[in-house]
Amino acid sequence: MIIGGAQENTLLTVEGLCQKSNYEVTLITGPEKGPEGDLLDQLQTNPSFQLIIEPSLRRNIHPIRDVVACLKLFFLFRRSHFDIVHTHSSKAGVLARLAAHGARVPVVIHTIHGLPFYPYQNKMINLLYRILERWAARWTDRIITVADAMRDQAVQAKVAPLEKFTTIRSGMNLNPFLRRDYDVTKIRSRLGIGPQDCVIGKIARLFHLKGHEYLIEAAQKVVAQFPEVKFLLVGDGILKESLIEKIKMGNLERNFIFTGLVQPEEIPQLISAMDLVVHVSLREGLAKVLPQALASGKPVISFDIDGAREVVQEGINGFLIPPCDTLSLSEAMIKFLKDADLSHKMGQKGMKFVDPYFRKEYMVEQIEALYSKLLTLNLKL
Repeated sequence: MIIGGAQENTLLTVEGLCQKSNYEVTLITGPEKGPEGDLLDQLQTNPSFQLIIEPSLRRNIHPIRDVVACLKLFFLFRRSHFDIVHTHSSKAGVLARLAAHGARVPVVIHTIHGLPFYPYQNKMINLLYRILERWAARWTDRIITVADAMRDQAVQAKVAPLEKFTTIRSGMNLNPFLRRDYDVTKIRSRLGIGPQDCVIGKIARLFHLKGHEYLIEAAQKVVAQFPEVKFLLVGDGILKESLIEKIKMGNLERNFIFTGLVQPEEIPQLISAMDLVVHVSLREGLAKVLPQALASGKPVISFDIDGAREVVQEGINGFLIPPCDTLSLSEAMIKFLKDADLSHKMGQKGMKFVDPYFRKEYMVEQIEALYSKLLTLNLKL
């Protein structure tokens, strides 16, 4: 279970439900680990729920192993008599929903954190994922999307009719982001950043479609006007070496800082050390970093994709720019760097926008209400 928005959402949901007296929760996950870090140690030390690590449940498609995983889930569901099966992620969602349907689980729910089909994809793979999602949706009582944009795209792709969808924002522990007592000078010093330096941050795994290359390209125009600006890249991943090479080619070594792998609880402090947060991913349901940055009082710049528009209010708490448009990206960053008052005003407005709608408690309440509603309806059938 790697570190990522969908995984953190799942863990917070499980922990929130375990605090209720009427839920016994079993979390089933694969053994997946990666350079971006994982949550397995955290899961294994949490006594509030049962954890099952299924070796055959892996991210990459493997027909034989996937059939084994589906059969194991089927027998587990039959044996355990679960009232609800709630799935997350694309492949696990298809396999587990098929198994739950076969085992006659009363309520089956799936959460879409990001659609498996997207524009920057091989057409045959795109079609295959659309077919699989339509197929799995037949055996799903309700599909949760983390953004209205995800719902609309899924309906347009004929995954399921509109009435089968419910939007529930991905919640988080907002309190660390709302704090204003972090020692920013000390945090910056640890990163090799001066107290007066302007810091532009990006928080994302160093993976394909996360858009780091667009930030590096846009940075050249920014550095030409603000030679001392720092770009803080938070996260790790398989593209680190190639990104370092791009930075060297642009003579930007002194402007870019990689934090490497960080734990989720470190993110609030790192955001506190930033002046501006940039999110330039090409594929995202609703990036958690956007409400996290706004809760921290930081303005944001984001590519105008998926659910970003539901958080970033153009010209109010940040700027939305066309995907892949590095000129607009550089101009937006320069605008903030030239006007500290604009950054402060937008940051203050952002704080008021996210609380309480992105609190983990609010998310769990909505999920629990949906569980109760569907259980009541299905038990009457």
